[in-house]
Amino acid sequence: MFFSKDNDIDVDQLREQLIIDEGQVNEIYHDHLGYATFGIGHLVIEGDPEFGLPVGTDVSEDRVVSCFAKDVETVVEDCKKLHDAWDGYPQEVKQVIANMMFNMGLTRLSKFKNHNAALQSGDWKEAAVEGRDSKWYKQVTNRAERLMKRLEEIK
Repeated sequence: MFFSKDNDIDVDQLREQLIIDEGQVNEIYHDHLGYATFGIGHLVIEGDPEFGLPVGTDVSEDRVVSCFAKDVETVVEDCKKLHDAWDGYPQEVKQVIANMMFNMGLTRLSKFKNHNAALQSGDWKEAAVEGRDSKWYKQVTNRAERLMKRLEEIK
């Protein structure tokens, strides 16, 4: 089991879940918004060696793993920015929030005011209700429902 450098999230478990939700493609492709992407939902940015390479260009497994590790660090940092109570959350709550952060990013997830407030107060069931009451839920219903059910099942 591999935990992030701050020992607060099981990265292997998160990776397994994100491969289900994001897939893993070891070549450059366009995501649903038309952005160059590879690996486990890694957005190609300026500064990446893959920047500007054509769709279909192979990307090594080592590079996919390296980018995923860096992306997870950013996701966990953003989770901590959004949730003061992050360190005290159960592992399952961290997994759900990190998955959502990976999908939406800090700017979009920070707009989930009621959902985030319910998480901060430890009301996992209410957080699930609020998560379902969103445009995001309608856009990625299967993923979102799976994540909200996980929150509801936390004791």
